[in-house]
Amino acid sequence: MEIISGGVTAARGFEAASAAAGIKYQNRTDMALVYSEKACRAAGTFTTNVVKAAPVLWDKRIVDSNAKVHAVIVNSGIANACTGEEGFGYCRETANAAAETLGINADGVIIGSTGVIGMQLPIDRIKAGIKMLADSKNRSKENGHLAAQAIMTTDTKPKEVAVTFDVDGVEVTVGGMAKGSGMIHPNMCTMLSFVTTDANISRSALKAALSKDVKNTYNMISVDGDTSTNDTCVVLANGEAGNKKIIEGTKSYRKFAKALNYVNETLAKMMAGDGEGATALLTVNVIGAKTKKQAKVIAKSVVCSDLTKTAIAGHDANWGRILCAMGYSGEIFDPSKVDLKFESKAGQIQIMKDGVAVHFSEEKATEILSQEEVIVTADLKLGEKKATAWGCDLTHGYIDINADYRS
Repeated sequence: MEIISGGVTAARGFEAASAAAGIKYQNRTDMALVYSEKACRAAGTFTTNVVKAAPVLWDKRIVDSNAKVHAVIVNSGIANACTGEEGFGYCRETANAAAETLGINADGVIIGSTGVIGMQLPIDRIKAGIKMLADSKNRSKENGHLAAQAIMTTDTKPKEVAVTFDVDGVEVTVGGMAKGSGMIHPNMCTMLSFVTTDANISRSALKAALSKDVKNTYNMISVDGDTSTNDTCVVLANGEAGNKKIIEGTKSYRKFAKALNYVNETLAKMMAGDGEGATALLTVNVIGAKTKKQAKVIAKSVVCSDLTKTAIAGHDANWGRILCAMGYSGEIFDPSKVDLKFESKAGQIQIMKDGVAVHFSEEKATEILSQEEVIVTADLKLGEKKATAWGCDLTHGYIDINADYRS
């Protein structure tokens, strides 16, 4: 597998565009298009929140019906959530407008929205934006990058990644873009993730790969403990690479799954590290667990702990908060066996061994905790299973952003 530059346009046959439709923001782009002339197989996962935005309901219906997908239309600024029949009707109008403009079937249009909950979309601006997108779409890396910028809300940077791998001598590419910064919590988050691939892969294999991978990537990140109404992750495969069809249980399937995992994990970490007001990506490794479930639950508990996140923000090696979060996770372990370490590019330091604090330099700990990525490793010494969760520090900037988000 080789990491390459680019995002949603890296795979053969995919085009992208961005447009400034004036939906909520001024003087910036706020709509994006991802398009494949060749119909795509699609797989998707969506929010577990009972309250689901209109685009989630629209997209889930399309994915569940196994319809062939040609386009993704995304807007930022307004989430089209809690908007009733009118909001769902706007999804239909958006899809119809895209179908007419692009010459495709309306049931082949995936829709994404992100932003303020409860506001209705200015559908006339959406329709005008679709025409702008259609006129400017191309397969350049620049257009893919601009599309990733257009879907940002409180994100501070666009999120995109791409990789290639070999299937029986044929180069296959997987690329993607995502947005997410707040209302981020395991079991999906206020995230939109769109992954494209030119792989020739069966629908069942595509669905299986995504369903398994989401559990270890997007479902392992948290910023603030809030699960959104709009979470969407869709993978589109147009088969343009021309490789022998990938099916489950084969070597080529394992290669595809590895590439998809890299793309999803990279985008997930980008979202966690770009949490609202964040200054550091917090990575929590739990090793030596008895079961995978135990490792995942404990890692999530630590990464979701507000006290732990504020300690990271203050560069304070307050390991008691970490052990506390492990203890209330609901999983049983022996505290007297636990080892804890802090690590970053500034070095590594052990802060607990066999459940007891060890002497360490507070100055060195502060230096380690002052970096852009801080890694906490907890060894339970119970078995061979492990898991990783990602989050961020919690600063006053999070309050500043969310206290006046609607205005």
